[in-house]
Amino acid sequence: MFMAMSSKEKYTRLTHVGPGTDAGEVLRRYWQPVALTEELDGPRPVKAVQLMGEHLVLFRCSDTYRLANRACPHRGVDLAYGRLEEDGLRCLFHGWLFDGRGNCLEQPAEPAESDAYTGVKHVAYPCLERNGIIFAYLGPAEAPPLPELDCFIAPTEQVFSYKGLWHCNWLQALEVGIDPAHASFLHRFFEDDSLDEAYGRQFRDEAADSNVSLTKVLREFERPEIKIEKTDYGFRLITLRELDEQNTHVRVTNLLFPNAIVIPMSKEMVIAQWHVPIDEHTCYWYSMFVSFAGPVDKEIMRAQRIDMNPPPDYKPKYGPHNQWGYNSEEQKFRTYTGMGDDINVHDQWAVESPGPIVDRSMQRLGRSDIGIVHYRRMLTDTMDAILNGENTMPMSDAESINKIRGPVAIDEIGPADQWQHCWKERDLLRRNASGWATDPWKEQ
Repeated sequence: MFMAMSSKEKYTRLTHVGPGTDAGEVLRRYWQPVALTEELDGPRPVKAVQLMGEHLVLFRCSDTYRLANRACPHRGVDLAYGRLEEDGLRCLFHGWLFDGRGNCLEQPAEPAESDAYTGVKHVAYPCLERNGIIFAYLGPAEAPPLPELDCFIAPTEQVFSYKGLWHCNWLQALEVGIDPAHASFLHRFFEDDSLDEAYGRQFRDEAADSNVSLTKVLREFERPEIKIEKTDYGFRLITLRELDEQNTHVRVTNLLFPNAIVIPMSKEMVIAQWHVPIDEHTCYWYSMFVSFAGPVDKEIMRAQRIDMNPPPDYKPKYGPHNQWGYNSEEQKFRTYTGMGDDINVHDQWAVESPGPIVDRSMQRLGRSDIGIVHYRRMLTDTMDAILNGENTMPMSDAESINKIRGPVAIDEIGPADQWQHCWKERDLLRRNASGWATDPWKEQ
C-alpha cells in the first residue's frame, strides 16, 4: 500500500546525502570538490576526507590525485596511515598495495604463485584538479566532462580558491546563496567604507560605475523584485532594485545545479561556490574567486580568509561557542547583525543558528523566497526522475555540458526600460577585454 510522505518527511528527504539516499544519488552524479590542492602540498600527500557520509582517503602519486575507501578491504584498517609509494598506497597491516583506482596490485603475504590479488576490488573514485581544487566523481556511471565554466578555464593566476567549514546541513548553506533579498538586511552596513578598501571584500565595490558603494544600494533599496530564468545549468536569479524612474540596479546570480552558486564579487571578480556535504550535519564551502581584469592578488585574498578559517581543518573562528562575535554596541551603530565586517560570518550565523538541520515543515516562505521554492521543487523532481529511471537532470550528458559557458554573475545599473540588456553588455565588455573568457550567448 502506498503511503504518502508527510511534509516533514519530504523536506528531510532533501537533506540526507549518504549512499543510497535520494539527494545523495543526485549529488553523486556531479563532480564535487573534495579538497584544496594546498592540503596535499606537504612531504606526504595523503589526507583522510569525508564526503557525503563516505570515509575516504585522498592521495597523490605519479602526479595524479586518487580517492579510495579509507577501509582496507582485507581487514578494515585505516588506509589513511598507509605507506605512500610510486604505484599507490600500501596497507600497514599486511602490505596489500592499492592503486587508488579500484585495484589491488600486491598481496605480499600470500603464496608467491597466487594471483588472488587480481580479484580484490577496492572502492575508488576518479579525481581531477582545476585551479586549486580537487574534484571527485562518486556517481554510478562513467564520469562526465566538466563544463567550461569561467572558474575552470580562467588562467591559474586569475583564480584564487579557498574553503571553510560550517556546522549545518549542506542544503541550509546552499539556500542562503539563492536568497537575494537577505543581502539588504543580513549584510547591511550603516556606514560605507572607502572604495579604496574594497578589494577582496564582497559588496564593498561600487555599484557598476556609479561611484556609489553597493552597500548603500542594498541598504536604501530593501524591497527588490526577483525574477527566475531557467538555464541549462540550473537557473538564473535576476534581482531588480528601482533606484529612480530612470535607473534600475540589476544583480545577476546563479544556481549551478545541484549544489553551487555563482555570484558577483566586484565589478571585475565573480565567485563560484560549492556547498559540499561532509555528512548530514556539517559541510564545507569551496570558493573560486575569478578575476576578469588580471591576476588575483592571492596574498591579500588568503590573508583576508586564513584568520577566519585557518588550515588544516578550516574551522571557523566564530560560531555558537562565541556567539558568532556578536556585539550589541556594533549592532546599534555599524552593522545590522553586530557580527563584524565579514559577511561570511553573517551567512554562517544564518545557516548555523537554526540548528544542524532546520525543520522546513515549520517555515513560512514569502515571495522573496522564490529561489528557494524553485530549487526545492527542482531537487525533488530530479530525485523522483532518478528513482523512475529518467534522465532529466541539468547537464546530464556530454552534449548539454559542452554548451555551458559562464555563467554570468554581475551588478549593473542601467536604464529602467533597458535592464534586460544592460547587464549582458557590461559582462561582454569585461569578457572581451580579459583575453580568455568566452561568450556565454554564442551558440556552441
